[in-house]
Amino acid sequence: RMLGSIGLSRHSAERATSVFITNTVFWRPPGNRTPTEAETLLCLPFLRRMIEILEPDFIVCLGATPAQRLTGRSDGILKLRGHWHDYSVGGRTCRLLPALHPAYLLRQPNQKRLAWRDLLSLHQEMTRP
Repeated sequence: RMLGSIGLSRHSAERATSVFITNTVFWRPPGNRTPTEAETLLCLPFLRRMIEILEPDFIVCLGATPAQRLTGRSDGILKLRGHWHDYSVGGRTCRLLPALHPAYLLRQPNQKRLAWRDLLSLHQEMTRP
């Protein structure tokens, strides 16, 4: 619903701008644990190639794992979120915004206000002339 409220959709058939969602690791780690650094580094070339092929204008990293891997920073998500970064791959640069993971928001519903701020920032960047 939050994506829809800023004109984005996971379904390209809708009139909204489409969104592609993927993970940093392409399998569920046992016990649904956070992926290890080795697992994310193993998948990182595939993720980068996917980004290169899709040529997005914007990337929103939901959670610390993708934000850390794509920005190269080790800060926690609460420190990373809400700050724009340039992300370069395949000879082009796009804008990257770390944001809170939906699972975190289910555990900490009072943090939805931060997620909403991040989506408003995304909307502002997307509609900038």
